[in-house]
Amino acid sequence: MADNKLNRIGKRFAQSLRLMIGVPEYSAYVEHMKNAHHGQAIMSREAFFRERMEARYGGKGRMNRCC
Repeated sequence: MADNKLNRIGKRFAQSLRLMIGVPEYSAYVEHMKNAHHGQAIMSREAFFRERMEARYGGKGRMNRCC
């Protein structure tokens, strides 16, 4: 029981760190698409990361900048 709780805490901590540094969570995206957008196509892992990086750092005609 304690191991299970520590495991959940560890997963939440790792997820928080990824979100803090801007690493998108593909598994959360897939789960969201399955639950909220039935029948819509789910992007591949590569397409998902490419889209997230373009949204964050620019692309598709937007100004590229670091800050």
